[in-house]
Amino acid sequence: MRRYLKVILLILLTALAAACATFYQKTFQVQSNIAQGNFEKADRLLENDSQWAGNNHRVLYYMNRGVVSYMMRDYQESIDFLNQADYYIEDFTKQFGWEALSMVSNPMVKPYRPEDFEAIMVHFYKALNFLALKDLEGALVEARRINIRLNQLNDKYKYHKNKYQRDAFAHNLMGMIYEAAGDYNNAFIAYRNALETYRDDYSELFNMNSPKQLKEDLLRSAQRAGFEDQVNYYEERFEMDAPQMSSKGDGELLIFWLNGMGPVKSEWNITISNFGFSNNMVHLGNPHLGLNYSYHSDNLSPRERTAFKNLSFFSVAFPKYEERPPVFNQGYVSYNDTSQSFEEAEDINQIAFQCLRDRMVRELGNMLLRVATKRAMEELANNENENLGTIVSILNSLTEKADTRNWQSLPHTIFYTRIPLSEGKHTLDLHFSGNSSARKQIEVNIVEGTTTFYSFHTMNTTAF
Repeated sequence: MRRYLKVILLILLTALAAACATFYQKTFQVQSNIAQGNFEKADRLLENDSQWAGNNHRVLYYMNRGVVSYMMRDYQESIDFLNQADYYIEDFTKQFGWEALSMVSNPMVKPYRPEDFEAIMVHFYKALNFLALKDLEGALVEARRINIRLNQLNDKYKYHKNKYQRDAFAHNLMGMIYEAAGDYNNAFIAYRNALETYRDDYSELFNMNSPKQLKEDLLRSAQRAGFEDQVNYYEERFEMDAPQMSSKGDGELLIFWLNGMGPVKSEWNITISNFGFSNNMVHLGNPHLGLNYSYHSDNLSPRERTAFKNLSFFSVAFPKYEERPPVFNQGYVSYNDTSQSFEEAEDINQIAFQCLRDRMVRELGNMLLRVATKRAMEELANNENENLGTIVSILNSLTEKADTRNWQSLPHTIFYTRIPLSEGKHTLDLHFSGNSSARKQIEVNIVEGTTTFYSFHTMNTTAF
């Protein structure tokens, strides 16, 4: 019997060591190649990893393949991969429910449920792909779906809605697409919605103000739509004149600068105290963190109630984000003896942190009761049989790991700028600065009366 127990313990310890690795560590080779811009190699690694495509991380597999294909300028393939990721996101909501994650023993054994902002970014990348294919209608559909999906996500939560409820850049992007299609009325409405979201949501949540370019775009679309009263109103409000209309023979270039790499997930532990029973309630919490939760002990079995009496404290594992600060924090475009700065439009890093905080508030209570019950039963098993208690303890350690999976190939921040250019081919220099500096030369072909969309990703980070 002891020999069998030793074999079981050895197997469990080996599994425990493997379980301690974060998802970032397990997928480091793929992520490292993406971060270094080795997209062909990253694509081969992903393509050859048949297990990733078929296991509980499959949605992340298709998300990453979508980004890599986009970087390789295979836009239709990128759309196909992202459509597959979108399918698994929808499939998760139908089969498991958004709140189910807090009730399972180990989130890593379940299909990955993307964080809310990750589900949103699928549509952003699809929109970029459609723009690269000059399919304005397809891009518009995806831009619209961003805020529709945000509403759908929040409708599922009975309490503590996400603070990230509207996406300012999605409205801004819709305005750009509408304007590119010549629909100035809807462009004005979209720009106005973006302005409102930056002002009412982003300024408080992310300390981000409305880009100056957005104000210029709103004024220009109001001009072109013939809304003179709105032009006058916003000129006074912004304390700026409406921009001059483009000259005949000119087109426009919209450049999206995707900067840095989004955060990665790691694990942290909180010590929770058992304050005992009173008024038929069990009380758990951490006074230093201001956490206090009470539960009806009627929901516990007699065996669980007995076990709780001997439990004084326990540790709970939670996921947390680790920022990967970008090397560059500002940039500009030089062309035709002039220059124009990039402006910040979306801070994906801050959105990620906010979404995780909101999810933890919703799920923390159930997680504490579940973990406390398991720890109490562990103590009870140990008192009855030391060997059995050791095995239960290791099993609990295996199952009490935070879910450290996340979409790691997203950018940290999105910047953009709009440049009027004459028809024909142009060479422009992109300049980036911060902890270091870099310069990239690009060539674009401008068509009179049309908007050309272009994106560029600098993946340099100062950590991880």
